[in-house]
Amino acid sequence: MLSNSEPLPEGTVIMAEDQFAGRGQQDNIWHSEPGKNLTFSLLLQPGFLIPDEQFKLNMAISVALHEALKGLTGEGLSVKWPNDIYFRDKKIGGILIENIISGRKIKNSVVGIGINVNQQHFKEGVSGNAGSIYQILHQDVNLIQLLAEICSQIEVAYLKLRAGSYTELRSVYVGLLYQYKVKARYRYGGEIIEGEIVDVGERGLLSIKTRIGITTYNFKEIEFIKPQNT
Repeated sequence: MLSNSEPLPEGTVIMAEDQFAGRGQQDNIWHSEPGKNLTFSLLLQPGFLIPDEQFKLNMAISVALHEALKGLTGEGLSVKWPNDIYFRDKKIGGILIENIISGRKIKNSVVGIGINVNQQHFKEGVSGNAGSIYQILHQDVNLIQLLAEICSQIEVAYLKLRAGSYTELRSVYVGLLYQYKVKARYRYGGEIIEGEIVDVGERGLLSIKTRIGITTYNFKEIEFIKPQNT
């Protein structure tokens, strides 16, 4: 996608109408029914971020997606750490960011976004307990208008990040987290633990408060357990 001989301008959006076996976090499968959903990639050039700060971009994109979708879905929308979009206990979207590092800065970031919009049914075995905006609204949504709103909100969040408004961004992101300050079960090292999400650190590490105190977890170290009532 990215080439030194044919550089793409920042903000370039490449949209796919049909995506099967898309890649997500922890190699989860993402299947999009042709013509029903939004699957696209966005090129950004966050040279103002160093590699240790790359999770800041993840937070900005997550907050932007939440802002773009909440006008449609209303209450019940959240961000499942680190970068899935949930409506109640259903996954309706996901983000995968691939960064190209040059020296001590992030040269390019390819932001892959998938949103289940007008798909009504999902195949068995699709990971993430999939849902869609159609299943919430019981009506179709204009994909082009939604794409435009998402890109607009990403621009707003990205410019805030570039301006150094990281503290505000992180505060908003943490407040949007799925199961934030809610007692829930997680799987860690083959064991089940119970605790409450209380924070996310600068590098994206998740802090959970249990009966023995606050413990910090890295990506892929901890697994969310589906609530028993869903």
